[in-house]
Amino acid sequence: MSGLSPDTPRPTGVVVHAKSRVLELQYAGGEHYRVPFELLRIYSPSAEVRGHGPGQETLQTGKRDVTIVSIEGVGNYALQPTFSDGHSTGIYSWDLLYELATRQDALWREYLDKLAAAGVDRDTPMNAPGAPQGHCH
Repeated sequence: MSGLSPDTPRPTGVVVHAKSRVLELQYAGGEHYRVPFELLRIYSPSAEVRGHGPGQETLQTGKRDVTIVSIEGVGNYALQPTFSDGHSTGIYSWDLLYELATRQDALWREYLDKLAAAGVDRDTPMNAPGAPQGHCH
């Protein structure tokens, strides 16, 4: 999901829609996508979410109402948002953003399947009893 491909489209515009909680990505040729902040947050490329190796991912819950409080460019290859829950370590490369934008339906299904398998609800707070716990220390 990460890494940089020279073929990956680079957004020509990025709009943070605070009220509807979506990040709009505009591309040359008129293509545009609206990616919910929640999807961005639960698929953060950070070690805090992804872990440091296979099987170390931390299932994210309670992120339905998360917002982006600020967003910064990282070089010419990525964006780094700061979310309202304090998470700010995910660096979203153009190819990751494009994948999140174009594969939203499949990614939502995958996420909901993981929640069901873990026996937790999408809105369970991260630190609640029975909620998935992180592996990073």
